[in-house]
Amino acid sequence: MASGSDDSELYNVLGVSNSASKSEIKKAYHKAALQHHPDKVAESDRADAEIKFKNVSQAYEILSDDDKRAAYDQYGMAAFEKGGMGGGGAGPDMEDILNQMFGGMGGMGGMGGMPGGRGGRGQGRPQKGENEEQEYEVTLEELYKGKSTRFASTKAVICSTCTGSGGKEKAKPKSCDTCKGKGFFTKLVQVGPGMVSPTQVACSTCSGQGEFYREKDRCKKCKGARTVQQKKMLELYIPPGTREGEKIVLKGEADQQPGQEPGDIVFHIVETPHDTFDRAGADLAAELDITLAEALTGLNRVVLTHLDGRGIQVRVDSHGKILKPDQVLKVSGEGMPVKKSSDKGDLYLKVKIDFPEDGYFHDEATVAKLRELLPKPEEPSQPPPAEVDEVRYELDADLAQFGGGSDDPRAGAEWEDEEDGQQAQCAQQ
Repeated sequence: MASGSDDSELYNVLGVSNSASKSEIKKAYHKAALQHHPDKVAESDRADAEIKFKNVSQAYEILSDDDKRAAYDQYGMAAFEKGGMGGGGAGPDMEDILNQMFGGMGGMGGMGGMPGGRGGRGQGRPQKGENEEQEYEVTLEELYKGKSTRFASTKAVICSTCTGSGGKEKAKPKSCDTCKGKGFFTKLVQVGPGMVSPTQVACSTCSGQGEFYREKDRCKKCKGARTVQQKKMLELYIPPGTREGEKIVLKGEADQQPGQEPGDIVFHIVETPHDTFDRAGADLAAELDITLAEALTGLNRVVLTHLDGRGIQVRVDSHGKILKPDQVLKVSGEGMPVKKSSDKGDLYLKVKIDFPEDGYFHDEATVAKLRELLPKPEEPSQPPPAEVDEVRYELDADLAQFGGGSDDPRAGAEWEDEEDGQQAQCAQQ
């Protein structure tokens, strides 16, 4: 037997000293693997890159393992020749390399939920199956009052005849030669400039199981699929006050797979737009449409129908109180319900005054009465200029045209409120 070896070839491959720590070896390997990966070089250099990548991978496979590194430090590569520790001198397995490089893929749920094979190979299988996720549109009325609905769901369940094995009683499965019983292949996928990530692809031969039954040995009920389709009635309950984007989860109602806990059906709530109300959290907002007479003299009437069908009556006495455009009335406790509480948000009513149509005051006598009743213009603090021009005007002009065609940032929307400003900007585009 050879004495202690000073063979440093593998250390040189990774560009580290023979006293390098595990973390230094891993970092060096990561760098070298990216540098020499066949997919990262020109096609003309691919053959050479494959050899270098294999050497880098082999060096890491040995130096990252304490026992193999100790044997290499003492005996060199002779320790891994036929009859030695490595057995057969074969290069390291890509799956083992990636497992070590990325911290053990089997412990990561198979990287993306790919299952492992049967017979003890299922460590890569996630403990829980995939969730079934979908959007569910709900009206604001339904979110205010709550909603309960029943629906039919068809899901995969474990075959009761073969209890999920896929084969007849006493039949033995055949190990898949394509994936060597693993149920998947591992490959590096580029995820960014100079960055790769391992991913697993299910084996199509065995459908990701690592083994399969010959046609004559398959279960007659599930035809070897291990699951069958079953229809079930489910109930979906949406509590009052539920918000846009919340999730309603039906636990364990997604498809079943042998060896897994069933996933959930997850509904993502989508709130459909409402003709009257806008919502923010537990608060509601709506326009309060009133006439000019009501703005000046008060009102006492039902101004809108709430989400539960109730009429909302607003009373504003005329004791000198005048409602102005865009003024906001806050009605406490008339907003949306607050989940798991008896509280409610508030209702905000924004005053919108409907002015009479042109020609409504058609006679001079009526106009004279209005002038008498309404406030008169304030007297100017200074006498008017000596020269005065009476100008012509264009009625109902579009302020979005203000500064149009210029690059002045003050054009258009700066002269309007936020809502009208957005319309002006759209008009300019």
